[in-house]
Amino acid sequence: MKTAGKPSQPIEKSTAGASLLTQVIVAKYADHLPLHRQAKIFNRFGGHLQADAYVVYDSFFTDPGRGIVEVGCWAHARRHFHNALEKDQTRMGGVLAMIAHLYAVEQLARQNGLSGDALRVAREQDASPMLERMHEYLLTIREQVLPKSEAGQAIAYTLKNWVALTRYCSDGDLPIDNNGTERSLRSFAVGRNNWTFFGSDNGGKTAAVLCSFVSSCELVSIDPFAWFKDILSRIAEHPIQHLEELLPHRWAQAAA
Repeated sequence: MKTAGKPSQPIEKSTAGASLLTQVIVAKYADHLPLHRQAKIFNRFGGHLQADAYVVYDSFFTDPGRGIVEVGCWAHARRHFHNALEKDQTRMGGVLAMIAHLYAVEQLARQNGLSGDALRVAREQDASPMLERMHEYLLTIREQVLPKSEAGQAIAYTLKNWVALTRYCSDGDLPIDNNGTERSLRSFAVGRNNWTFFGSDNGGKTAAVLCSFVSSCELVSIDPFAWFKDILSRIAEHPIQHLEELLPHRWAQAAA
């Protein structure tokens, strides 16, 4: 069995990507912004990571040197209650109804075009009271279920991660869940039965590149077929020094 190698990093064992390092370099040497002032600017933004409570992420949050703030995912929490619903419809149904209210707040905000500080205010007004009610309810029913039952585990998961799960209410730029990332991975789970064999290592690498291009097209809302058809028809004559012009996000800008 083989595992894929780790992507190359500008600085080994660092969480700083190429875009962040580029920003620091340009800000200092092109815009003459000292590093200590840049640090204050980045501090105002704050270094957030949204994920489920998988233990491999713990080191990111427990090491204060990383400066990463944990943000929970309500889709993962909801899944635990949904799994316990069949055996405990009354209590689990009540929790799911409360979670549905949280998502209704998000849906209404999207319909009204709210974002940033306006979304934060809407959450404080309409979601935070429900979260307080849910927290009290979870503390109450925790004593009524077996700890190792599906209901008990769902309640324990949510209470243990409560701070991270409610953090999205304090920042309108944070989503309620990481379903966007989950959706980008779902297509691979659906198709992997058809990708069991690649024929060679090079075939696997080619498939990974093509999948990345398809996902990139979807991220910028362009038709992968249209992009591939156009790019493959003229890439042979395109200057190799300007290949980045053909990337999906650049292609979408040129076509707009």
